[in-house]
Amino acid sequence: MAVVKPFCCVHPARGLEREIAALPYDVYSREEARRAVEGKPLSFLNIDRPETLFAPEQDMYAQEVYEAARERLQRMQEDGSFIKDESPVYYIYELTMDGRSQTGIVGCASIDDYEQQVIRRHENTRAEKEEDRIRHVDACGAQTGPIFLAYRSHGQIRKIVETVKASEPEFCFETEDHIRHAGWKVSEESVQRELELAFRQVGNVYIADGHHRTASAVKVGMKRREQFPGYSGAEEFNYFLSVLFPDDELTIMDYNRVVKDLNGLSMERFLGAVSERFDTFLLDGPEKPRKKGQIVMYLHGYWFRLTMRPEYIRQDPVEGLDVAYLQRELLGPVLGIGDPRTDKRIDFVGGIRGIEELKRRADGDMEVAFAMYPTSIEELFTVADAGLLMPPKSTWFEPKLLSGLFIHEI
Repeated sequence: MAVVKPFCCVHPARGLEREIAALPYDVYSREEARRAVEGKPLSFLNIDRPETLFAPEQDMYAQEVYEAARERLQRMQEDGSFIKDESPVYYIYELTMDGRSQTGIVGCASIDDYEQQVIRRHENTRAEKEEDRIRHVDACGAQTGPIFLAYRSHGQIRKIVETVKASEPEFCFETEDHIRHAGWKVSEESVQRELELAFRQVGNVYIADGHHRTASAVKVGMKRREQFPGYSGAEEFNYFLSVLFPDDELTIMDYNRVVKDLNGLSMERFLGAVSERFDTFLLDGPEKPRKKGQIVMYLHGYWFRLTMRPEYIRQDPVEGLDVAYLQRELLGPVLGIGDPRTDKRIDFVGGIRGIEELKRRADGDMEVAFAMYPTSIEELFTVADAGLLMPPKSTWFEPKLLSGLFIHEI
């Protein structure tokens, strides 16, 4: 059973939500982050990526950079840009993209649930990426970006959410990418108790997006426990900021691959190797894979539909994934991509960028592109329930949760 509790939320003053909220820190390169904050002094990206406050040559991991984030957050609280709820609350957070809505509960999940695998993961984390957010959370004394969690849909939670959403939202605005964000506060103690009890009935919850932020929040919490050995368990550092969504409202987009070269092979020899592991069909033009087991490849101006052969498909939760098949049968043995986490010859393109982005990359700095059929949320749950890990870049969730709308002080 999952613990999800209300908290005293730090949030933008009414009317400032659109000016402050920003996409998560990790969707930007350093230069993209710098451009994104130009002319936007209130943008939360100045806190999430505080190197934007310094000259371009500044070491982005220097301690003074993290201190600048803390000072900017404190200053925005002092000038009233951010305010803090006086008593613990939940928020209902709805995101609408292309006519489809998903609605989550903003609350705090337990670091003990993470340690005891009530909160389940499906990706490995890298220590150097964790360290950045550990230092950021530690310096700010706050978790500034919510973790995207998923749970199996629950009737009582849905009923509560629908009742709350029948009232006027605390905020509602549309971002430049045409995604609508709306939020409702849940301050009634009776409704809070209903929500807390309902989450104790859902069983496991799953990290959909934000594995590094989760691991970092947990490690900061453990560090605080060492600093305060008499802790009771009720302290805020025992919890981390989350938004929990029901699985039947979520959509996972494709996460595609582009490779820099053909590993010394001619086009003819490469296509011959592909045909050994796939049924290959030449297409008239670009299209997306239509079902699981299909991959669309772009090479030298031609589009191909690749269909996986049954004799090479495995029933294992991980090895049965389309991305695992591609890696096992083609990227590794034919193109020489041993570890896609570290190999500089491969790059990954989120499905939100569209199939034309694959053509652009393969015609430019890369040579061959692979469009994938999206991993399903049930596949994600199955892998996590088995205690296994997905290959890197298996899932791309849209829309992204904005940072700066909800902050949890620890």
